[in-house]
Amino acid sequence: MILKDNAVESNKGSYRISTEYLKSNMRRDIITKIIEFLFFLCALVGVVSLIAIIGFVFYKGLSPFIGKNAYSIKEFLTGTRWAPSEGLYGIFYMIVGSVMSTIGAIIVGVPLGILTAVYIAELANKRVAMIMKSTVELLAGIPSILYGAFGLGIIVPFLMRISPRVQGQSMFAVIIILTIMILPTIISLSESAMRAVPRAYYAASMGLGASKMQTIFKVMIPAAKSGILQATILGIGRAIGETMAVMMIAGNPTGGLPSSIWSMIRPLTTNIAMEMSYASGRQSDMLFATGVVLFIFIMIINFTMLKIVRKDS
Repeated sequence: MILKDNAVESNKGSYRISTEYLKSNMRRDIITKIIEFLFFLCALVGVVSLIAIIGFVFYKGLSPFIGKNAYSIKEFLTGTRWAPSEGLYGIFYMIVGSVMSTIGAIIVGVPLGILTAVYIAELANKRVAMIMKSTVELLAGIPSILYGAFGLGIIVPFLMRISPRVQGQSMFAVIIILTIMILPTIISLSESAMRAVPRAYYAASMGLGASKMQTIFKVMIPAAKSGILQATILGIGRAIGETMAVMMIAGNPTGGLPSSIWSMIRPLTTNIAMEMSYASGRQSDMLFATGVVLFIFIMIINFTMLKIVRKDS
């Protein structure tokens, strides 16, 4: 009888433990589901925001080309004069200026940034590397308006002394400022990519008799090229999307294709920033149309570079 009572108590205890275990698991599952739902909402915010921005910009930007009083898309994309007071909205010279200044900044900035990253990651001692990394991080934190003030106060007066033209505000000034502005992005990401390469690659190359420079340029950089290309993509995006600094030193003419690096330019971003605060009616819609062109242009660049990255990785 005593054994039977003990068995009953034991069964009750086991049942109680299993019940509490099931309840604990249910609470844990409910909390997990709630957290997963919150994470989903956070991720959804970015997607919804992107869709909302694209939808709004394209709706506003395409409306001038639809309807009875539609503006010619051909004239808009191939025109070389922007004069809202005269009903002229040509942005081809802006596209050319944006592309040429971005290409110039990338040609100068990418090699300079990669070589700096190589020095920090592979050649500099720890003290020098830390100082240079801190400097690069500080450079990344400077507001763009201060870059523009630096360009207007230092670079433009210097270019006025050596320029064959009267003004110092020019594509050359824009290229210099954009080069400085994209360096932190390229240096930081390229250095991280270099440090992510397994040190066994370095040791194996040196063990086979290669020099330090041969190892860096023929082993380490090729192994890190995926990260370096991603740094280049972000650098291009920073260069073509910059507004305030460029607006202060570009000159911003109302028309005319740039004929040299000494010519004044009016990038697409600058055009939007300069007039959006007071524009209305068709002028406002045309500025949104300029934003559509800029968006498409950036997407083409990003998809092209990402395809190259995936192909090489």
